[in-house]
Amino acid sequence: MSTQPIENRTDIVANSAYAPAQTFAPGARVEIRNEEWMIRRVDPAGQGGLALQVIGVSELVRHKQATFLTRLEKAVRVLHPEETKWVQDLSPQYRQSRLYLESMLRRKTPPYTGEAKLYIGHEAAMNPLPYQLDPAIKALNQPRQRILIADAVGLGKTLECGILLSELIKRGRGQRILVLAIKSLLTQFQKEMWSRFSIPLMRLDSAGIQRIRQEIPTHHNPFDYHDKAIISIDTLKQDSEYRRYIEEAYWDIIVIDEAHNVADRSGSKSFFASSQTLSKRNRLARLLSERSDTLIMLSATPHDGRARSFASLMNMLDPTAIADGEHYEKADIKGLFVRRFKKDILDQVGADFPPRRIVKKTVAATPAEEAAYIALMQLRQAQQHAGRSGRSGQQLFAITLEKALFSSPAACLKTLAKRLNRFSDAVSDTINDTATETQNPEQQALNSLLQRVQAITPEHFSRYQSLLHLIQQDMQWKQKKDDRLVIFTERIETMKWLTQQLATDLQLKPEQMLSLDGSYSDLEQQRVVEAFGNEKEKVRVLVTTDVASEGINLHYLSHRMIHFDIPWSLMTFQQRNGRIDRYGQSQQPEIYYLMTASEHERIRGDQRILEILIEKDEQATQNIGDPSALMGADAESQSLVTAEAMLNEESAEDFGARIDEAQLESFDAFLAQFDDEDNDEDEDDESKGQTPDAPTETTPSLYADMMDYVQAGLNELRQQTGKRHFDYRLDKDGTGLLLPDLPQDLASRFRALPREVRPGDQGLRLTRQRALIQNEIADCRKQESNWPQLHYLWEMHPFVEWLNDRVTVSFGRHEAPVLTLNTLGSKDRYYLFSGLFPNRKGHPLVWEWVLAHYYDNRFQSMVGLEDFLTLSRFDQQSFANAQQPVPTDDLNSQLPEAVQHMRTFMQQQNRHFTQRYQKSLQQHLADLKRLEGKQQQQLVLRFGENPTGSEQQEHDRQARRIHTVFDGYTRWIEDTLTLSDTPYIQVLACFLGEDTPGKGA
Repeated sequence: MSTQPIENRTDIVANSAYAPAQTFAPGARVEIRNEEWMIRRVDPAGQGGLALQVIGVSELVRHKQATFLTRLEKAVRVLHPEETKWVQDLSPQYRQSRLYLESMLRRKTPPYTGEAKLYIGHEAAMNPLPYQLDPAIKALNQPRQRILIADAVGLGKTLECGILLSELIKRGRGQRILVLAIKSLLTQFQKEMWSRFSIPLMRLDSAGIQRIRQEIPTHHNPFDYHDKAIISIDTLKQDSEYRRYIEEAYWDIIVIDEAHNVADRSGSKSFFASSQTLSKRNRLARLLSERSDTLIMLSATPHDGRARSFASLMNMLDPTAIADGEHYEKADIKGLFVRRFKKDILDQVGADFPPRRIVKKTVAATPAEEAAYIALMQLRQAQQHAGRSGRSGQQLFAITLEKALFSSPAACLKTLAKRLNRFSDAVSDTINDTATETQNPEQQALNSLLQRVQAITPEHFSRYQSLLHLIQQDMQWKQKKDDRLVIFTERIETMKWLTQQLATDLQLKPEQMLSLDGSYSDLEQQRVVEAFGNEKEKVRVLVTTDVASEGINLHYLSHRMIHFDIPWSLMTFQQRNGRIDRYGQSQQPEIYYLMTASEHERIRGDQRILEILIEKDEQATQNIGDPSALMGADAESQSLVTAEAMLNEESAEDFGARIDEAQLESFDAFLAQFDDEDNDEDEDDESKGQTPDAPTETTPSLYADMMDYVQAGLNELRQQTGKRHFDYRLDKDGTGLLLPDLPQDLASRFRALPREVRPGDQGLRLTRQRALIQNEIADCRKQESNWPQLHYLWEMHPFVEWLNDRVTVSFGRHEAPVLTLNTLGSKDRYYLFSGLFPNRKGHPLVWEWVLAHYYDNRFQSMVGLEDFLTLSRFDQQSFANAQQPVPTDDLNSQLPEAVQHMRTFMQQQNRHFTQRYQKSLQQHLADLKRLEGKQQQQLVLRFGENPTGSEQQEHDRQARRIHTVFDGYTRWIEDTLTLSDTPYIQVLACFLGEDTPGKGA
């Protein structure tokens, strides 16, 4: 018995009592425990063998879902095509046969052709723009779908992710999905995936985890019960039990949102370095990157200005890619990322991305503020006189105080109190008594500053008065529900003070003011974000720290943002502004910066540096796209760059020149150089992730559209069962329907999904119109429940999956219908087959629907389905069913020969596929061998030819790790591009010509 890990299984062939070896594939009919089942999915099992996910076909188990492990079943009998029983379809106009064949067609996965095409993602409930389809095309063109979507803030990375997820699910590669997101984004991401793509993610916030713990047995892995989940990476970082559950699970797809948070900041050059130096987030992400076939990362700020930080993300996507994190080339990261900016897609977005309006309001400092600035400078002088000059802790603290004072008197007072509390108890008792003679000069300066800051009351706080004037006079703000204000500040104390003071001065009720900071729980953060975007809520103003600057959509009812204090980081500018300046904003974004003008030369110089940041942010946004790249590092490090400029009394002009110089050396400039190499236009487009025209494809259908199929299916089920719970009502325009009473098996499926996506008391409401879904999503922000009750009717929805299963089992065990068509000649006979070759991982790579054509009982040729439909018009017209007897004995005697022709045809397809992709397979393997050599060479450079002691141990550990990674990836490539030897063939139908051809009904 094999004990290989799931990801290393190479077989999809299992032994049974019926045959020495047989192939299981989706759609196959099998007998297990004397009942007939249809295979819906095949997965390698953790302890060897296969896990067959099936749905019951025979009467006793009809519509029941189950999973069987082939290693535990004594007999799993595949029903061989030669033994198919012919059944005459007696239903009017061959209704049952048409539904049965359509349901089987809808299970067919897109073929692997080496050229990616979109089959479904572009049909989601959105208005996709060409650039949003590019990441899916780019990922699908790779043998392994692992990609960083690094588009700038507001371009729709979540939608781009959903498109790719839909395509992978369509291909049978998205049954188990795990999404990692920041706490405040869990609901937003979950809702987008369901509303637009019908992907039901179980939200595991603190309440969700508690609920699941109550629903499942103790110590059971919840991810064995829920195969699509979204959870905060910080929850996993802190909850050791759930982290262990995640680590023990294997996933088809893992998505990491805001992926810059998991990059390696340790400075390690090697992806194989010891994990002891890495952050908890990075260690967890690295581990999870090995627990899925597909890895999708999302980040608008994917680097910290250092090549090695970006390399750490690239090596999570492909650990074989980069040998030296400091030095890598275009070929090393080709195909692993997509990065575009607003300026790159303006010609596509039009009115959905209006240009921002920037307003900088500067107000003169009040005498009380000037006194505080003077006291602050005196504190610096006191520290210098004490011999504490340069970049000492005291000097940096003075800058911290200045930053707090630039935020608000409340923030400065909080910082001062903490500092003074560090002194002795005797000194701390003098916080409000500045006359104590025992104080040293620094203490005296601190208390003097404290006294001056306390004098800055609201009426003497110039920037606050400017804020009031801006809101009440300049904006003439009317507190409309669709004109909500977002006010950003860096300090929690400033946030608290503003929330309280604005409520009084703007005469706002408590429910009209919201605040948000990082101390809020995940549920509180999600509640605030939901309320701010809900039109029915009374909230009018949100005052928030930068916890709301990452990923959150605030643009639904807001187009005005106020920076109450100026960030010291360009990355923070970008993240804040992107909350309202993003794709889908219906009004022109208005962004306001509030500044104070001081007469103190030193303070004026520092404030001028902040003005330079405002200018550089806008300049970079217009010309480059990523202002954060100009200062490098993360937001905290960028703030230190600004602080050092102030500490060193650098002029604003010199500071601006340094940023301009950094622009030339920025990481995006580093990435941009890839576009120019070899002056290759095709490579340019690929590096930018641009596809001129995203190729799309459709699967043949026997119905005019989805609604036609759904109505036919429900009508047939009602006819067969006589039960009213298959009754439905159509909308006036025929594009939507209501199913008032859910059949029990459909209701059971919804009960297994997150409670947010389940139908309401009125039943299941479905529509084909994207515009209605998008309106419903917008209308939900006016309702108590923020979840749409109108569902998008398309192939991905659980209702359509249920309908496919119900109509598929219209025929009995190992049966196929016989149809007589008057569009065929009287001597024509066509046997319809489905034949597929999966790869070693169980994913169908070759899946053909073809017909064996016989004329006058002599085999003629194999005919493609589309050619047959053109000839027979079976997909375009109805045919009267005369219910004349059919020659089943003759068909039975001829079927083995027809099956053999199908086998021959499939073996030819196998050879064609192998010949076509053998070169690609060999190239991939050669590339892996070359990359492994580069990794080993890097070890020699790092440790020398003859390392000793602890260096020898670390060298050996990394060498083993490199070999393991490349050996596993080599097997993965072989398993992905190698077909199984035996095709799965299913007889689907037989079409006969009429003796007297006539016209269709």
